[in-house]
Amino acid sequence: MPADALVAFEPRKTPIQARSTVTVEAISEAAIQVLMSHGAERFTTTRVAERAGVSVGTLYQYYPNKQSLLFAVFEHHMNNVAARVEAACESGRHKPLAEMIREMVEAFVDAKMERADISVALYRVAAEVGGPAVIKRIGQRSRKAVEGMLQTATDTKSPPDKFAIDIMLAAMAGAMRSLLEGGPSPATVRKSREQLVLLCQSYMMAATARRV
Repeated sequence: MPADALVAFEPRKTPIQARSTVTVEAISEAAIQVLMSHGAERFTTTRVAERAGVSVGTLYQYYPNKQSLLFAVFEHHMNNVAARVEAACESGRHKPLAEMIREMVEAFVDAKMERADISVALYRVAAEVGGPAVIKRIGQRSRKAVEGMLQTATDTKSPPDKFAIDIMLAAMAGAMRSLLEGGPSPATVRKSREQLVLLCQSYMMAATARRV
């Protein structure tokens, strides 16, 4: 989807005053609750407004339709995941490669699993509300953060190239989506987290070795 096509999903306005911010947060949380309880087929702005305790007119001040509302919720979710990855990458700078990869992967998994129900619900509607373009745009943030971190690894002579980083990030995203949609138990999540760390560490070490 071209970037300009996302304009149709953009919110009408951004909250400035504290009261407006609280209203938007209530609408967003209500949208998630309605999506999870009624599904995408029965998701309506009327149901969201009722759940949020606001009028439909108030909701429409910010979101012109349900696609715009779902777009905003999905974008917020993806921004939160990216922010967690960026923070981990900043913390992981100037450490050994294996250690920095562990911190980054664990932050990614934890961000996705913090509200696993939301992650699953949003996966199901992403394609209909501009999700692929959002994923691509926000994914660039993660790649930039990971690339910057890897350049500071204390035990490598040459960091992996951008293609290798993209492959790793794609593997992380695919593994997490498969895990989430399977409704994992806490034990499965812990085991998957460990295995994903190992996978990314091994791949990055191999990619680095080839460039030395």
